[in-house]
Amino acid sequence: MSRRSGVLEFAVLGLLHDAPMHGYELRKRLNVLLGSFRAFSYGTLYPCLKSLVAQGFLVEDNPDVEYVPATALNGKRSKIVYRLSPEGKQRFEELLADSGPEAWEDEHFGVRFAFFGQTDRAVRMRVLEGRRSRLEERLERMRSSIARTRERFDDYTLELQRHGLESVEREVRWLNELIETERATRTGRSAASPSTSDGRGPADGSSDPPGPPYDRPGRS
Repeated sequence: MSRRSGVLEFAVLGLLHDAPMHGYELRKRLNVLLGSFRAFSYGTLYPCLKSLVAQGFLVEDNPDVEYVPATALNGKRSKIVYRLSPEGKQRFEELLADSGPEAWEDEHFGVRFAFFGQTDRAVRMRVLEGRRSRLEERLERMRSSIARTRERFDDYTLELQRHGLESVEREVRWLNELIETERATRTGRSAASPSTSDGRGPADGSSDPPGPPYDRPGRS
């Protein structure tokens, strides 16, 4: 299974874990919840649904209704309602418990964060710390690259590189704040207010996550 299809599987199982829904409603929820998935089409979603049904993770409540793809001409929608099977619930819980390196990557992390409310606190902490570690490695590479290429690029190219660097730095500060909050909650302490003096809080005082690929994940 490709990385992108694996992300979609996790998102579909997570949304259907809340409530059964038909494909059209599921696609709307995906578009609202997961900003990076806005380009997904019926041609991407329905093969995923059919695959999950074939694996026994989903059940079609109206399997006898013939599916007619929605088009601008016919305006028809599938009447099939999808719901999780017991095996599907178990599969989602297994995916939810995974805190390995794949969960730290750009595409996966935004989706995982969207379902943090259903994730065990220890798993949340491992994912957050793993993501921070991955971004700190990226920061080191970016700083080295800028230092090596400073004399070869014009001012606009360097400004673009600095913009990318600052975006990653903001996300690291945001992750530091989230990790501190998780630790404070675990120990029963009140989380400290975001700081700007020690570099561990957002410089602009905002607690919102950085820009793409998140679009404030988990908020619809």
